[in-house]
Amino acid sequence: MIKLRLMRFGAKKKPSYRIVAINSIRARQSKTLDTLGYYNPRTEPLEFKLDLNRVNYWLSRGAKPSETVNSLIDRAAKGQKSTQASKS
Repeated sequence: MIKLRLMRFGAKKKPSYRIVAINSIRARQSKTLDTLGYYNPRTEPLEFKLDLNRVNYWLSRGAKPSETVNSLIDRAAKGQKSTQASKS
C-alpha cells in the first residue's frame, strides 16, 4: 500500500520534513515514489508547501495519508480556497 508521509531531514534537533509518497513497508529514509512538498515545524507560523494536484493524484490511486500529512492537506486546501475567494 502507498502512504503519504513525512521524511525527516535536517540536523540533530533541527528537523525539517519532505512530504512524500512511499510504499508503506519501506523505511522512513528509503527511496520514494514522489515528493509532494515540504514542512518546516521550526518556523512561526509553520512553513509548508504542498502540491495539491499531486496529492489528489496519489489519493485517487488509493494512497493513505498519515495523520500529520492529512492535517497539512486540510490546511493547504483551506488556504487555497481562501486565496481563490479573495481573487473573485
